Amino acid sequence: MDSDKIKGTAVLITEGFLECPNGKTAHGLIRGSERFSILGIIDKDHAGKDAGEVLDGKTRNIPIYSTLEELLSSGIEKPDYIIVGVALHGGVLPGSYKEILLEAIKNGISAVNGSWKFLCDDPVLSEAAKKYNVKLIDVRRPRPLNQLKFWSGVILSQKTPVIASLGIDCASGKRTTGRHIMESCRAHEIKAEMIYTGQTGWMQGYKHGFIFDATLNDFIGGEIERVIMECIEEDVPDLIIIEGQASLRNPSGPCGSEFILCGNAKGVILQHTPFRKYFEGFEHLHFPLPSIESEIELIRMLGAETLAVTLNAEGGTEEQLKEYAKKMTEKLKIPFVCPLSEGVDSLIPVIKKYIAVSY
Repeated sequence: MDSDKIKGTAVLITEGFLECPNGKTAHGLIRGSERFSILGIIDKDHAGKDAGEVLDGKTRNIPIYSTLEELLSSGIEKPDYIIVGVALHGGVLPGSYKEILLEAIKNGISAVNGSWKFLCDDPVLSEAAKKYNVKLIDVRRPRPLNQLKFWSGVILSQKTPVIASLGIDCASGKRTTGRHIMESCRAHEIKAEMIYTGQTGWMQGYKHGFIFDATLNDFIGGEIERVIMECIEEDVPDLIIIEGQASLRNPSGPCGSEFILCGNAKGVILQHTPFRKYFEGFEHLHFPLPSIESEIELIRMLGAETLAVTLNAEGGTEEQLKEYAKKMTEKLKIPFVCPLSEGVDSLIPVIKKYIAVSY
């Protein structure tokens, strides 16, 4: 996949999932992308609204349409791409998505998909793509083995500070917080780069990264090391932020330690959902989330310092979140902040101190 050539205008399909955590791919692209310019959303449940207002109350001039036909007849330019904007368990898409994708292909629009159900493996979509001369781009398709790297340890000799944006659970806002931190650092003259490790990060256009869960386990450590080293050598940043995946202790994907151990990330920004009781996807098992204190201690035992905790208001109000942030900041003596409502500029002194002691 020649990533540099995949750029242009795009429309997203969310079809009923725009307000759900499953719509996190769309959420990331609505908030910003250097790869795609988002022209609109297809989601009949919210047709006629602005996508930014539905997402977080901020107008972004991204209209929502009930159908692709409505979008194409609205007067906006025909998009270059149509993107599957959801991440569903198992990667199986509802039947309506295939219908919309087929309609887009027949209109000469290429399709981008981050789910495990590869579009290229669907005979109907594949045949249509050939007929109408468009591309089917499956972002999660694994890279060839000869392109993957084993961990070598070369990263241990590097001094460039790395912060891992980890989460206490899946779908908590790790990538979004990482982007906020990168943008805030740049605004304060800190040359920061963010490394993607998921399909949405690729779609947002970050220069360096790989798809974590499309990589064979033996190569995970080596790929983390590879992308960080490439970023250091090519861009010489003051700071690297690497996007975490899943969480340290969610049984369906206990990730996080790799970014600390293999990526030599000595600092962690920990994303927390204080009003969520159970691990995402396992609510029916009543599988409780760990306490924030124990998660911070686990990170310390792995060899990293939790620089700050960033908060997601899911399940509570913004006022409750602010009260929680104040209480926990006083209790644990590290910053607890609410990125979506107050930004992350308050973390710049902490980040500058971390950079200073890293060299």
